[in-house]
Amino acid sequence: MDIQKVNLQEKFNTFSEYWNPKIVGELNHQFVKIAKFKNEFIMHQHEHEDELFLVVQGTLFMELDDKTLKINPGEFVIIPKGTNHKPYAKEEVHVVLFEPQTTLNTGNVENDLTRKDLDAI
Repeated sequence: MDIQKVNLQEKFNTFSEYWNPKIVGELNHQFVKIAKFKNEFIMHQHEHEDELFLVVQGTLFMELDDKTLKINPGEFVIIPKGTNHKPYAKEEVHVVLFEPQTTLNTGNVENDLTRKDLDAI
């Protein structure tokens, strides 16, 4: 096994598209993903998986059924399985995601934002 460090900024510099997570690591049946978000996503939930959103750059908003959270750089939020949520960003935001390998980015909704085959970078 070749153990290597990961430089998040270098990885973020390799792509420009929004709402298209990239795999940058794996541990304990979890993927470590990075993504760039901007504008609106969709309200959805994951029946079996919790998700962690760690903001590296920018400001992420997480709309829930009863409130909207503002997540700043250096902060994270854990969305428990079964919780309706809609991430959005007024400006570009860079996010690290920790979630089970089975997690589909759009959860219980499939549309043109759904990404089933993620690139590993």
